[in-house]
Amino acid sequence: MMGAMTEPAASPAPVASFYEAVGGHPTFVALVRRFYEGVAGDQPLRDLYPEEDLAAAEDRLRGFLEQYWGGPTTYSEQRGHPRLRMRHAPFAVTPDMRDRWITHMRDAVDSLDLPQAQRDEMWTYLERAAHFMVNAPGDEPAPAASMGLPVGGRSVSLQPRRPAEG
Repeated sequence: MMGAMTEPAASPAPVASFYEAVGGHPTFVALVRRFYEGVAGDQPLRDLYPEEDLAAAEDRLRGFLEQYWGGPTTYSEQRGHPRLRMRHAPFAVTPDMRDRWITHMRDAVDSLDLPQAQRDEMWTYLERAAHFMVNAPGDEPAPAASMGLPVGGRSVSLQPRRPAEG
């Protein structure tokens, strides 16, 4: 009998982005909705949002987070580069406001049914980003914009996350 035919080796399945791994769009809708429910009831934080209806703010944050974590690039297509500190410059982001933001975002992250490792990865980024956004004095000095701090070990350039090559 002649040499047996062998199947060609299957190429490894592509690694899912973090966005896909945590459930995609529905997960980020739930996260951002829960976050803004908290913001709506926190008057000092709510006062930072000029819109009467927080729906536009929800769309912006959801789009940003989806793109950051490897989802659709809609945020950049509609709004350009995120320039996080520049976009927040008109608002006094004090340590107190940061802590309020963190409280509501922590509640939102904890409300998701995610494995601990994914929850930790998401939370690490969000907490560092919140600290990076402080731009006004309070009970502690605000970080200098010139520090160029990485956020969550990533650039804040908002290029879509690519799956790790394996």
